[in-house]
Amino acid sequence: MKKILLLILSLSIFACSTRKQLEKAVSYGNYDEAIATTIKKLSTSKNAKRKQDYIPTLQDAYIKATERDLSTINHLKNDNNPEMYREIYELYLNLESRQQVIKPLLPLSVNGKSVTFKFNNYSNDIVAYKEKTSDYLYEKGLDLLEQEDKNIMREAYHILEYVENINPNYENTRKLMEEAHQRGTSYVIVSINNDTQQIIPQRLEADLLDFDTYGIDNFWSVYHAQQSTDIKYDYTMELNLKRINISPEKITERILEREKEIVDGWTYKLDTNGNVAKDSLGNDIKIDKIINVKCRLNEIKQFKTSQIIADVVHIDLKTNQILDSFTIDSGFIFEHFYANAKGDKRALNKDDILMLKNKRMPFPNNEQMVYDTGEDLKIKLKKHILAINRRFFNY
Repeated sequence: MKKILLLILSLSIFACSTRKQLEKAVSYGNYDEAIATTIKKLSTSKNAKRKQDYIPTLQDAYIKATERDLSTINHLKNDNNPEMYREIYELYLNLESRQQVIKPLLPLSVNGKSVTFKFNNYSNDIVAYKEKTSDYLYEKGLDLLEQEDKNIMREAYHILEYVENINPNYENTRKLMEEAHQRGTSYVIVSINNDTQQIIPQRLEADLLDFDTYGIDNFWSVYHAQQSTDIKYDYTMELNLKRINISPEKITERILEREKEIVDGWTYKLDTNGNVAKDSLGNDIKIDKIINVKCRLNEIKQFKTSQIIADVVHIDLKTNQILDSFTIDSGFIFEHFYANAKGDKRALNKDDILMLKNKRMPFPNNEQMVYDTGEDLKIKLKKHILAINRRFFNY
């Protein structure tokens, strides 16, 4: 009974809290938030007594939201500014959408009294302002395409994209979008300069310049490792390898003493008279025989490191100005453990036993170490390129 009462009390408190939040949303003018919440509450068991309070809130929020949007539309129409066509069109869409989400709940009633919602037909208004919006934005996009700036081309693309979304294939919008995209795309030529006085593996250079593996596709930027005579490049990205450091091959050893108490068989338990003790069923009592075992583990570590330090420089080819520069410090560690043991191996732990199974490995040569370091370099270079994309090429 106490659990049931607590559950009822919790539900009541929760319901009161929700109603207060709805009242607050309506008082702050967040009508659609209140509508969405009440619709969610009423979507199941709308006639339940505990949900009756949500219905007047839904009606109140709907009336106020409709009045607000219609008032805004009238105000914008009076301004007679074509820039406002899109906003008027979207307000009509909101009015229609709001009606459509409420209709499936009808009919609604409170205490047996029907609650009415006044719905309007906005179809003609939506069609009219879709055409006005499409025509105005289409002409605006055409005007922007008369210019040469890439940022303006990107603006033109997004304007025409909106027209395409609301009015598919309006005039020749798709063709103009393709033109805007082509003219708004920035092309980057990438080069690797080796200033380390050391030979770098050819496969490392090929990997670093294989941009298909980077996953850095950006709608407004294209990276090329090989220069094309048909393209006027906007930027260059230089990867300047400054230093390659490779450590000597190192082998170190250390002795680890292991000691453990283990069960080594069993023996009979004797009573005070020196006889074998019996349990309540008359069976001989056996006890574990505990012994102390020791083992000396000789742990051997193979160790070798490599490091590549490089500068990344982005240059605007139009102004010959450095847009950004960044230093990348990449490293790779070759580390291998193996071991041998003297004594009772039962004293060893699981990791020790696994190490005993390892054998000495040949050290990777310097070329392999540099190549493996390049994998880390590539990861850091990708991170840098993505940051550049967000900074300069995301419109």
